Amino acid sequence: MAAAPTADLALIGLAVMGKNLILNMNDHGFTVCAYNRTVSKVEEFLANEAKGTNIIGATSLADMVSKLKRPRRVMLLVKAGSAVDGFINQLVPLIEPGDIIIDGGNSDFNDSTRRCKELAAKGFLYVGTGVSGGEDGARYGPSLMPGGNPEAWPHIKDIFQSISAKSDGEPCCDWVGAEGAGHFVKMVHNGIEYGDMQLISEAYHLLKSVCGLSNDEISSVFEQWNNGELESFLIEISRDILKFRDTDNVHLVDKILDSASQKGTGKWTGKTGLDMGIPITLIVEAVFARTLSSFKSERVTASKLLKGPSPQPESGVSNPLEHHAGLIKAIKEALYASKIISYAQGFMLMRATSQEYGWTLNMGGISLMWRGGCIIRSVFLGKIKQAFDSNPDLSNLLVDDFFNAEVARCQMSWREVCCKGITNGIPMPAFSSALAFYDGYRCDKLPANLLQAQRDYFGAHTYELLDSPGTHHHTNWTGHGGTTSASTYNV
Repeated sequence: MAAAPTADLALIGLAVMGKNLILNMNDHGFTVCAYNRTVSKVEEFLANEAKGTNIIGATSLADMVSKLKRPRRVMLLVKAGSAVDGFINQLVPLIEPGDIIIDGGNSDFNDSTRRCKELAAKGFLYVGTGVSGGEDGARYGPSLMPGGNPEAWPHIKDIFQSISAKSDGEPCCDWVGAEGAGHFVKMVHNGIEYGDMQLISEAYHLLKSVCGLSNDEISSVFEQWNNGELESFLIEISRDILKFRDTDNVHLVDKILDSASQKGTGKWTGKTGLDMGIPITLIVEAVFARTLSSFKSERVTASKLLKGPSPQPESGVSNPLEHHAGLIKAIKEALYASKIISYAQGFMLMRATSQEYGWTLNMGGISLMWRGGCIIRSVFLGKIKQAFDSNPDLSNLLVDDFFNAEVARCQMSWREVCCKGITNGIPMPAFSSALAFYDGYRCDKLPANLLQAQRDYFGAHTYELLDSPGTHHHTNWTGHGGTTSASTYNV
């Protein structure tokens, strides 16, 4: 007689994230069945990291399914794309209607929406969940953003909220919404992450090249910044990176090639912003900054040919921290104001997409999910939660009283820093695009009236008048054009 199933959940994929999530679940009293396509990895895991725990292994998918309690819960932590579909196709014949498949990878939210619908038609419950926090978060408490078939949530809620990070005693995990909502929110999280990382890198560039600070001095600046409104995981790790020395006592950061890579989620965020008509300019510029960095050999050649200012810190300064205290403070405030723009744009995108897909995303709840465990966790997110708690229909963080006042307080420093960077030839795509967005958003009359006239002149695309919005007009600008506009073609 076969043994009764004992596993609360199965996890497929024994890379670092998968192993650490399994160990985290075990710590919280859940029995997990581990499986990997290369079965030897299961054996190695059980003999090493999982030794002495209640974790069990499986030698095949069928063996894994036989060890699961009903409804069966299977979590995939495999490479996004075809690998996810491949495992789902193998699992479906082995499980029963009502069983749950959870995709914990960085899947495109459009794929998650498709999978949710396809599996629901066959009676299965699909969940696409964002998992943030890296390997350390997976082991000790990640931020989890589950979405998909809402019927699955009661069956996974206890596991997910138990293993997630906690902020003020609350789990950094809650149900996000239907279909691909979970992976969508994780995608936006990653887009904001791109923006935050680029902003910090630009601050580092200014501190190093204009203020002439050493790595250890910049580390000490970040240490101070991390004790105030900029307190965050990314500032914290940047502080640690800058003071870290290699075995030869040379700062490791100076040995690292200045060519950044990416895995696609920032690009997806930018594309979604374009599709939705939301100007997430800072996030897109952060993606392009990484792309430009990859042109290393071309940049080296261009540096010898293209003329422009070269930043030269003042010579003979004995204490640059003290000498540049005013500029360092301005850079801090510019970083803070730009960071506000990054989040404002991200929440604009979530609001628009939520309305488009009928997901009714809880913005305050999402900011709470991000307060612990994830890469963009920061004290800053508590203020975002307060803003949406006060006004759930808030159109933009910039019009909230707190954020409005903070940007007003910082904006002259922000402008000073952008000018300083430009006059010194320092590229600042994130700082400058954030400021341009702010100035554009607060401008009651933009030059788009001329743009619309141009479009009508060369393409008969029509325009609206100030005194009759909603009514489209076309003008025969040249005297030899026609009266038919592009919007009146009957085809």
